[in-house]
Amino acid sequence: MIKIQSVSPRVEAMNAVLADNWWAVALRGLFAVLFGVAAFAMPGAALLALVLVFAAYSLVDGVLNIVLAARGARKGERWGLLLLNGLFGVVVGVLTAFLPGVTVVAFVFMIGAWALVSGGLMLGTALSVKISHGRWILVVGGVASLIYGVLLFAAPLIGALVLTWWLAAYSLVLGVILIALAFQLRKHRGEHEPGQLAASA
Repeated sequence: MIKIQSVSPRVEAMNAVLADNWWAVALRGLFAVLFGVAAFAMPGAALLALVLVFAAYSLVDGVLNIVLAARGARKGERWGLLLLNGLFGVVVGVLTAFLPGVTVVAFVFMIGAWALVSGGLMLGTALSVKISHGRWILVVGGVASLIYGVLLFAAPLIGALVLTWWLAAYSLVLGVILIALAFQLRKHRGEHEPGQLAASA
């Protein structure tokens, strides 16, 4: 029986880098879960505190995405979407930290835009991830981000308390999805040796 090779060497290498760096994906998920728990535990906290916590989360999430992109670049692969996602997260985090007095509506729109862009980039990344490496998990995460962003733009005048619950629920769901993806990727770590990848290219 002839086995049909339907995955390009570039995609194989990208999946190998993701699998070998599953821990970065797991850290993203862990920080998202911790942020969600903190938001649920302090629903009556001032919006300023929520803004600063979100700024820290966005910065960490962006840096971890940049780490994944850099590791992929060192292997000669294109990691533009991950790098763009990481840079966007860092920019949003910095702007949020330096503008803590932003109005509730502006903050809602900022989070909504972040969720829409992040969700779109996650879906774009999923196109290059094999099913065995957790493509469907990444798709679910991207769709969840898009739905959350649309909901925020549809109801920008919600109260700070409801916003806290929405953000907490979204962070918990996204965190669990990323942790599940990380453990799916962990099963495939070390499958491709650098020599094999170079030979296949």
